[in-house]
Amino acid sequence: MSKKFLTDVIQQSSEMTGVASAQLAADLIAAIKEEIVENGRFSLPDFGTFTVRETAKRSALNPRTGEKVQVKAGATVRFKASPALKEAAFAGAKKAKRKAAKSKAS
Repeated sequence: MSKKFLTDVIQQSSEMTGVASAQLAADLIAAIKEEIVENGRFSLPDFGTFTVRETAKRSALNPRTGEKVQVKAGATVRFKASPALKEAAFAGAKKAKRKAAKSKAS
């Protein structure tokens, strides 16, 4: 999903101009970021939850040289899909698989 995708969906579902829908999409993204920064979590029912997780200091291997490199501790945002989203994604995957098998058999 991209900002342009959100802008297009907003514009198609409302009578907003392209500029207004782009601003609304940008405002939504900014609000989600702000919520994650303030609370460490953002949840949308029937979609999923974004949570901030701390990563520990560790050592890794440089793939080019093979030498050990120290990686600093930090934080990352993780996403956990809701059961409704998982079910919809699974149904979509099954449908795509059937469609591919059907077109292959033809």
